[in-house]
Amino acid sequence: MPEIGAIAQKVRSKNAGPFWLTIDIFCGDTDTYHQIVEGLSTERVAQVLQTEPHTLKRFDIDALNVIKISLPRPVVQGHRSDRDMHGAAWAALISEIDIN
Repeated sequence: MPEIGAIAQKVRSKNAGPFWLTIDIFCGDTDTYHQIVEGLSTERVAQVLQTEPHTLKRFDIDALNVIKISLPRPVVQGHRSDRDMHGAAWAALISEIDIN
């Protein structure tokens, strides 16, 4: 089972304002896109990100071969317990997910 990071063109995460994070999986081609869409459940993403599945917003964008996942930040950006001010580290967690 390959990891998402090994087959996707790029996985990135960033802030979507002070209260939300967004993660983009750029698949590069249609075959990879369908492989990831079919092998990556929203429940698995929620488990890896340690959040509830109903808090995630997932957008599978066929025309761009991109999967976008947005979620509320665990703490407001800039709070003293915020360990990732720019939201960039979340992509590594998604990159390491094995897909079926």
